[in-house]
Amino acid sequence: MPPHPSSSVQKAREVLAGRLREIRKDAGISGRELAVRCGWSESKSSRIENARTPPSDADITAWCRACAAEDQAPDLIAANRQSADAHVQWRRLQRSGLRLLQDSVVDLYQQTKVFRVYVSDVVPGFLQTPGYATALLSSIAAFRGTPDDVSDAVAARMRRNAVLGNASRRFSFVLEESVLRYRLCGAETMAAQLGHLLGVMELQNVAVGIVPFSAQRTLWPMPTFTIFDGARVHADTLDAASALTQPSQVELYTRAFERLSQGAARGAAARSLIAGALSSLD
Repeated sequence: MPPHPSSSVQKAREVLAGRLREIRKDAGISGRELAVRCGWSESKSSRIENARTPPSDADITAWCRACAAEDQAPDLIAANRQSADAHVQWRRLQRSGLRLLQDSVVDLYQQTKVFRVYVSDVVPGFLQTPGYATALLSSIAAFRGTPDDVSDAVAARMRRNAVLGNASRRFSFVLEESVLRYRLCGAETMAAQLGHLLGVMELQNVAVGIVPFSAQRTLWPMPTFTIFDGARVHADTLDAASALTQPSQVELYTRAFERLSQGAARGAAARSLIAGALSSLD
């Protein structure tokens, strides 16, 4: 099988293949012996180890069992699925612009009961006004060179965000104070956005914490990420939003969210930070 057309996916496959190879070597068995234990051909073991054939979930499970490393199978299976998911999102974004990207996560949003969101740069999508979302998505579309479907993408985001009004869902947001200060839109639009943020804080199923510039930190600011029910993480980078499902990855981000939450101002103190940002717009 030729290399995958996405270099990032091919790299992920090679990393997975390398991990499987190390597991076999740590077990002290040859590729031939592994094939015998798994009940497949020696050439299949070679193709998997050299990233020429992507393994199935069952292949990974059998490989780890043959090497007495069953405890490593869940992370490896999640990594294998994760690389494929990332490529689907990349193709959708390049082909159809931003609206489809908004719609692609609707089912995930509807299924999730507890959302934990950390942001250091922009108001989280859940809490955006149409005006703020238009300014932000216009900037993203121009930078990435995607089709100009910003109006449709904003409408899709607003429909998607209706889940915020579902009292059976719980939302916990941690924002850096910088989110309140960065000017990604005009002063009037930003004032409306900050006012909306104050209103959302009144919802019983929403908790908002803001980490002040002056806070003594135990963890550095980091790129935006969202945790879905403690089972999946979306972590933003410049070129993509990575979907992370390996248990060890989710645990790491959960620990980071808890640590970042410790320094966040809440209640009246958080509202005071928003009021200060509003006053700076004059």
